[in-house]
Amino acid sequence: MTTTLPAPRTPDPRTAPTLRWGILGPGGIARSTATALRAETDQVIQAVASRELTRAQGFADEFGAHTAYGSYEELVGDPDVDIVYVATPHSEHHAHARLALDAGKHVLVEKAFARNAAEARDILDTAKAKGLLAMEAMWTRFLPGIDVVRQCLENDLLGDVETVFADHGQPLHPGGPQRLSDPALAGGALLDLGIYPTSFASFALGGIDSVTATGRLTDEGVDAEESILVTGSRGGRGLLHATMTSRTWTRASINGTAGRLEVGDPDNPASSWYAPSRVRFVSRDAATDISWEPEDRTHGLHFELCEAARCVDAGLTESPLLPAAETLRIMEVLDDVRAQIGVRYPGE
Repeated sequence: MTTTLPAPRTPDPRTAPTLRWGILGPGGIARSTATALRAETDQVIQAVASRELTRAQGFADEFGAHTAYGSYEELVGDPDVDIVYVATPHSEHHAHARLALDAGKHVLVEKAFARNAAEARDILDTAKAKGLLAMEAMWTRFLPGIDVVRQCLENDLLGDVETVFADHGQPLHPGGPQRLSDPALAGGALLDLGIYPTSFASFALGGIDSVTATGRLTDEGVDAEESILVTGSRGGRGLLHATMTSRTWTRASINGTAGRLEVGDPDNPASSWYAPSRVRFVSRDAATDISWEPEDRTHGLHFELCEAARCVDAGLTESPLLPAAETLRIMEVLDDVRAQIGVRYPGE
């Protein structure tokens, strides 16, 4: 009988090879990532770039970057930068990832990886041709708790996976970041929030074969919310939801013939399944009820950077924890969702 959940195999972030990072776009996610990087790793913030030099300099002063640039071209041309973290709006990911790759730099691209699958494919093909790493910064995939889930799936603890439930709702519209309301910046709930349950379902179901979606649009023409039904490659189904107009429970579960895994902590209203949080297993007969708890709930974004550093050191062009084909397939699923609910970005 199972008495404990497996311990995560996630390496100590301090043991990752030290790379010199360049950051494109000193916005909110870049600030959170830089905070975790400085607190938990030995990685170096070599440079930061913004189209406004004063913004880049303020970020550099706050987070100890060696150089601030007033253009992205200057940063990717810096010979002291080993890898570029693309943290600009979704609409710019393709252009900025290509800018870095064409300059010979590895890239970690913030999720969603691009606006659409065609852009994602071009980034990945370019990286592979040049022998460079291109990795999606879907931070949840690299957390220790998700490796606990991964081992439970590998060890068949749940039996046949039948359903995955995952939800992500934050009150970000109206009144939130302007980019989320702007179709030109690939705004909306899907690329910011809906990608989390979609990626989780793909991970838990062994891939996604088909998708059915419904949703609601804002007056600006971006998606306010969507409900998504997916069928997995092994026959299981995922029931997924995302919204940027209300705060939802933000929990996830994987349900199989032998038991279920719950990710998130219902007793902690600040806990979200996609961040460092509790993993709980309940057997089919409820006789077994065991949990794994993270040592640190404060930081988590640094694990993806350290995975990228290990991949670069190993000469890989993709991470085995989130392969290029998986990133591309998830973008195809998001394209399908947008087509079904009627969202198209300018210039596509």
